Amino acid sequence: MFVDQVSVYVKAGDGGNGLVAYRREKYVPLGGPAGGDGGNGGDVIFEVDEGLNTLMDFRYNRHFKAKRGENGMNQNQHGKNASPLIVPVPPGTTVIDEETEEVIADLLVHKQQAVIAKAGRGGRGNSRFATPRNPAPEVAENGEPGQERNIKVELKLLADVGLVGFPSVGKSTFISVVSAAKPKIADYHFTTLAPNLGVVDTQDHRSFVVADLPGLIEGAHTGVGLGHQFLRHIERTRVIVHVIDMAGTEGRDPYDDFMKINQELKEYDAKLLERPQIIAANKMDMPNSEDNLKSFIERLEEDIPVYPVSALTKEGLRDILFAIADTLDEIPKIAAPIEETEEKVIYRYQKEEAPFTISRDHDGAFVLSGKKIEKLFKMTDFTKDEAVQRFSRQLRGMGVDEALRKQGAEDGDAIRLMDFEFEFIE
Repeated sequence: MFVDQVSVYVKAGDGGNGLVAYRREKYVPLGGPAGGDGGNGGDVIFEVDEGLNTLMDFRYNRHFKAKRGENGMNQNQHGKNASPLIVPVPPGTTVIDEETEEVIADLLVHKQQAVIAKAGRGGRGNSRFATPRNPAPEVAENGEPGQERNIKVELKLLADVGLVGFPSVGKSTFISVVSAAKPKIADYHFTTLAPNLGVVDTQDHRSFVVADLPGLIEGAHTGVGLGHQFLRHIERTRVIVHVIDMAGTEGRDPYDDFMKINQELKEYDAKLLERPQIIAANKMDMPNSEDNLKSFIERLEEDIPVYPVSALTKEGLRDILFAIADTLDEIPKIAAPIEETEEKVIYRYQKEEAPFTISRDHDGAFVLSGKKIEKLFKMTDFTKDEAVQRFSRQLRGMGVDEALRKQGAEDGDAIRLMDFEFEFIE
């Protein structure tokens, strides 16, 4: 089964917790704190594997969680960092954040990697908090939570040539004859429900990859028919081959077919019309095809080469394959390198997210929320009095106390933060 779009949940590893410990060797008086830092969690990394050509693996596993870091140990020993979770994906994979619609990564080249979810750092042990005023602190941090997000993974095929055309014009027959691909072929519309890939070898030992894409109909750019599947995959092809039923076996005009398909390409992405195009005038073994071909060429305003072919009898295939190979030779596979210039850093203004927000619960309690304050909460060890006092000072420094007073909080009011509830004290 061909799978080209899935929704996935990814969670990077949390950092390991720091340790509260002290040196207790026999001949080391006043040894002091010796709690080590926790190890960093593991990132979730997507890596391109050129041996894959579908997102089938994601169909059965849609949750990817990396391991957390090891906790800190005595004698200032640092906890072990967790290894990253490497997830293989096919070339042409695009990763999009479902919440923000931001493109996280566009993976094209074999072994190319991208960090999809960033791991949390390890918490600091109590030896990191020692000061002249407090040489034996009873405080350590919990590990930082790893990033978690829901993502959309899309595959856009990396084919050199894309076959486009209305349903039942002979695209599947064409690719089955010129390559070893074995697509389903039948006498009804939308036989091809998913793209088929085939490798073509010409007689002069040149080769290229052809994608037989689901049939287009009018309105495909809005998702009508199978257009939503087709148009995504045409984005990365270097040459577009229009397969047209020149015999008009279904009563359509070949020239109108050509114009409607180009209109759909333009509506989806105007840049697609800048790609080189070749017309395969198919079904030339059928009646009326010669007359229709003459009329088609007379009406064709663009300077686009037309090759009469018959996928059924294999007539004219050699010439069109050579023409496709010649066209591909003129187009570089990789974009021209950017000329070296002085390095520049571009700073863009991004509105800083509020460290916390205050709302009221149905029972009148004040509810604190926000990424920064929730992160501080998760990294605090509430079993240690010093850690609780430190957390209280951090909240006061963020302006939480003052903001609660402005919202009307009074002595004894309930304050909630995630699963924790405490009283407001003036």
